Amino acid sequence: MNAPIIDYGATPPLPELRLQQGEHLANYRRVYATSEQAAGRNDDIDLETFFAQCDTAGIVRTVIKARDVETTFGGRVRNEDVARICTEYPGRFIGFAGVDPNKGMVAVRELEHAVCDLGLRGLNLQCFENRLAIDDRRMYPLYAKCIELDIPVNIHTGVNFSLKSSPEFGRPDALDRVLCDFPELRVCASPPGWPWVMELLSVAWRHANLSIGLVAVRPRLLTTEHSGYGPLLQYGRTVLKDRIIWGSAWPMMPLERTIEEVRALPLPDDVQGGWLGGNALNFLRLDLDM
Repeated sequence: MNAPIIDYGATPPLPELRLQQGEHLANYRRVYATSEQAAGRNDDIDLETFFAQCDTAGIVRTVIKARDVETTFGGRVRNEDVARICTEYPGRFIGFAGVDPNKGMVAVRELEHAVCDLGLRGLNLQCFENRLAIDDRRMYPLYAKCIELDIPVNIHTGVNFSLKSSPEFGRPDALDRVLCDFPELRVCASPPGWPWVMELLSVAWRHANLSIGLVAVRPRLLTTEHSGYGPLLQYGRTVLKDRIIWGSAWPMMPLERTIEEVRALPLPDDVQGGWLGGNALNFLRLDLDM
C-alpha cells in the first residue's frame, strides 16, 4: 500500500487562486505549453474533477499559496480567500500566506493576521515577483516573524521565466546568507534551483533546516543526461533524502504523470515515500487527523 501523498504546490481551479494581473508571467505559458495541455487547462476542469484526480493519484492534501505582488505587478491572491477555501473544503488543503515585503511593516502585520487569525500555516515568497533578492533586508522582518510564529517559508529559487524580472532574484547563495542569519528558519526552496542546482545542494547540505521542493520540474529530468538535475537525484537519495518535497505545480503539469515519474526514479521505497509525502509531513509539522 502506497503512503499518503502531499502535493506541495498546486493551483486548484478556483478563480480566487488565480493572479488576475499576471501579464508578467506570459512567458511561462510558452515554456510550459506542452505540459499544461497534458494537464488540462484550468478553465477546462472543475473543482470536482480536480478532487477526483487527486483521489485517484492518492493525494491527501494539497498546499495552496497566496501571493502579493501589488507594488511590482499590481496583483494579489488574497490570504482571506486562501483561508476561506481551506475552511470550505476541510481535509483537502493547507494554506500558505502571501505578503509583499516591499510594504514593510504592513506585510509583517498581514502575516501575523494570516497565521494567528486566519489559520494559514506558512509564508510564500516568490521573490522574483517582488523584484527582491532572497537576502534583501526588506525580507528580514518577515523571516524573523516566521520564527516567532513557528511557521515555515516557501522561497522561489532558480531561474524564473518572467521577462519582467531577473533570474538573479533566485540565486541559492543568497539563501545561504539568510540561513546563516536566521538558523532557526524553516525553509523549502522550490523549484530546485536550476541552473544552480549544485549551489542549492551545497546550501542544503550546510543547513539542516532547508528542504528542496521538486516543484514545476518533470521528475524524469533527474535521470536525463545533461539536464542539470542529475545531482539532485544523487544527493536526494543519500544525504538529503529526508528533505526533498514533491509538488505537481498543477495545472502546469499533470498530477498522475509527475507522481509516476517520481516512482520510476531509482529510489529505495522509503526514500520515494519521503519525497512524495513523508518529508512534507515533517516539514509542515502536519497531523493528517487535523
